[in-house]
Amino acid sequence: MTAASSGPGFSTTVEALWLCEWLLGPGRATLVMDQFSADDFHLVVDDRADVHVNSRDGRFYLGWFPFGRPGTDGEGWKIAVAGTAKVRGYQMTFDTETPADIVAAAVARVLETSPPV
Repeated sequence: MTAASSGPGFSTTVEALWLCEWLLGPGRATLVMDQFSADDFHLVVDDRADVHVNSRDGRFYLGWFPFGRPGTDGEGWKIAVAGTAKVRGYQMTFDTETPADIVAAAVARVLETSPPV
């Protein structure tokens, strides 16, 4: 069924206006952590139960802070890739309630676009 507009604006279908069931809640962190192998990454769990993952070359970092990263306002995940002498690095942060599926997708994309040299 299409709802036609009688003037300026847009037309759409009734189906397009239905509510979606959005992915909410932190989910399972293993979806993120299972992407790292002991051969290529170092994993450390600290005394706060925060998890830190570094690549062997030290250029990739992932931190998971289930109760929030100290000194931040609810930061739950941090991904950082160090740059080179010619190209700047970058970082991404997600809050503690960001679904692990979303963080896992970001990590997967970083890893798949970073082949060994």
